[in-house]
Amino acid sequence: TAMRLLTYDDDGQVSLTKDLLNEDAIPPYAILSHTWGDEEVTFRDIANGTGKGKRGNEKLRFCMQQAARDGLRHSWVDTCCIDKSNSQELQEAINSMFRWYQKAEKCYVYLADVQHSVLNAEGESALRRSRWFTRGWTLQELLAPKWVGFFSAGGVNLGTKESLKHIIYEITNIPVEALSGNDLSNFSVDDRFSWAQKRVTTREEDRSYCLLGIFGVHLPLIYGEGDRSALYRLREVVDSKLHSGCGK
Repeated sequence: TAMRLLTYDDDGQVSLTKDLLNEDAIPPYAILSHTWGDEEVTFRDIANGTGKGKRGNEKLRFCMQQAARDGLRHSWVDTCCIDKSNSQELQEAINSMFRWYQKAEKCYVYLADVQHSVLNAEGESALRRSRWFTRGWTLQELLAPKWVGFFSAGGVNLGTKESLKHIIYEITNIPVEALSGNDLSNFSVDDRFSWAQKRVTTREEDRSYCLLGIFGVHLPLIYGEGDRSALYRLREVVDSKLHSGCGK
């Protein structure tokens, strides 16, 4: 699946790389995990240079500047690195997403609703209430990357997946072993389904589609099929993988 990354050009303008078809040709990159709001910067905005005044540009800049501080020249952000008007590309991207997060050098979680710059009692309380922990897609964004850093709306690092694992366990009920990088196939199918139980997605089918990487399976996406049908198909392919001895 083709992947394209964000980079700064010599004038400090954000641009997209060409389509990177060969995984060996993909340079080291940072990746952003966030909850979507109004005024996200889109693929078209980057192509046309129209995203600067949008509210979503703030977290885009944060991601790229933090990446630069970490010595990375490239970043990936879902809102603008995928051409969502191309249904084939969207389908392939969703099926590749877990791997893209897995291969990132750094994953920055941008918590738009956490204003605190320190995890004192108030800061931790805001972290626990963050909308980020309630969304479907952020489950794989938490589990796939090796290194995950949590940042406040002001761009302050509040800690990492490793340093915050006991708090994250209390918020999500995901075992610290899974948060510390144990292979997800070591956890039962029912356990993995339970991690997503209370999470919500904008489109009902995404409640199932956002679990593809958690189970290491692929599925054709059929928006409009409904939640039950999507879940049935996911269960079928997970059971089939299980019976072939490829996962617990």
